[in-house]
Amino acid sequence: MKLARRKFLNLAAGAAALPAVSRFAWAQAYPTRPIRIVVGYTPGGAGDIVARIIGQRLSERLGQPVFIENKPGAGSNLAVQTAFSAPPDGYTLLLMAAAQAINASLYETLPFNFIRDFSPVASLVNSLWSWW
Repeated sequence: MKLARRKFLNLAAGAAALPAVSRFAWAQAYPTRPIRIVVGYTPGGAGDIVARIIGQRLSERLGQPVFIENKPGAGSNLAVQTAFSAPPDGYTLLLMAAAQAINASLYETLPFNFIRDFSPVASLVNSLWSWW
């Protein structure tokens, strides 16, 4: 009978310690591979220049290369579709402008919904400008 009680106490102690151990265990450092910023405008334009400045600062800060991918066309919906199709792992960023908000009201059927499918990281961009 004591063996069953001892097993139970060992399991209870392990279950109590599990939340504390799981906080520091098995976390990967971010980023572990290059980051991609998708821009819906042609190279050399204002959006591209802003993306390259942000990419340079991100690269310096995170220690990983940042690639700028220009996808102009369809009112910048091609760039949004590219970012939407990417895996949601934080390695693909989308530089958005007013055109994406306007496109949501112009096109009846878009395969994405900005509010549901995208997460803003504007605070990161704002902190990048403070490095300047």
